[in-house]
Amino acid sequence: MDVKNIFSDIKKQSPEEILETIITANQFKIERIISRGHATREEYWYDQANDEWAIVLKGSAGLIFEGNNEEIILKSGDYVNIPAHKKHRVEWTDPEGETIWLAVHYQNDAS
Repeated sequence: MDVKNIFSDIKKQSPEEILETIITANQFKIERIISRGHATREEYWYDQANDEWAIVLKGSAGLIFEGNNEEIILKSGDYVNIPAHKKHRVEWTDPEGETIWLAVHYQNDAS
């Protein structure tokens, strides 16, 4: 049994967001995402084949969904469920410290 801590082994600086797979199985994947002032590049929208449940464990971020110009602000403890193919982008993450996300990508057979 391998015990780890979600807040351990975090690089202080990285030019890119850090995505680390924690667990992967047939129908789902859990990953840790570490952002520090990162955002989705201009004009790009995530369009994922699977549903995604994401929680901000530390820090903050702003999300926008296609067709809705209202920014959703997430802070520590806030989570969102994003249906498959719901286009979205990360407008910003906290530039002063890490934003640590836990994301669960899963296939929703009910859709």
